[in-house]
Amino acid sequence: MEFRETGEKLRRALGDLAPRIDHIGSTSVPGLCAKDIVDIQVAVQTLDPDEPLIAAMEEAGYRSLPQFSQDHRPPGDSSPDHQWQKRFFREREGERRTHIHFRVEGAANQRYALLFRDYLRTNTPAMLAYERIKKELARLHPNDVDAYYDIKDPVCDLIMNSAGAWAAATQWRPGPSDA
Repeated sequence: MEFRETGEKLRRALGDLAPRIDHIGSTSVPGLCAKDIVDIQVAVQTLDPDEPLIAAMEEAGYRSLPQFSQDHRPPGDSSPDHQWQKRFFREREGERRTHIHFRVEGAANQRYALLFRDYLRTNTPAMLAYERIKKELARLHPNDVDAYYDIKDPVCDLIMNSAGAWAAATQWRPGPSDA
């Protein structure tokens, strides 16, 4: 419900700038416990120049956080740096917590988010194991986001190893855009 409203708002604001708008993250996986944050991935043809994206997002009521311009790169990944670049936006103060990740359509980081989501939606044991790890990390590191991600990111990479095999076996492709 909350994604749908935000997704429609983004679709109106971005129009042709966004070939895809997808619900990602834990709230996009039915049955998975999640923080009260809606994660959204917006696929674009390019991140440069980013002025049109920033202008459209500010007009829609979001703020840019330019310090978050690179995603976690899995160990052993040798793709070019631009495959892991992004633009990141958040809600304005006092509004519904929302993380909006702009990534280039077809880039490694854009595929990662969709494959991770779809794999967890179809593999309950992996989803439950991931949930258990997230809960324990939140308990152990309630005020240390760096420690949380220092452990969570490699766990996600391990899940992605299985997700990659699943994608090859099922000939997985992303479904239609969510908004």
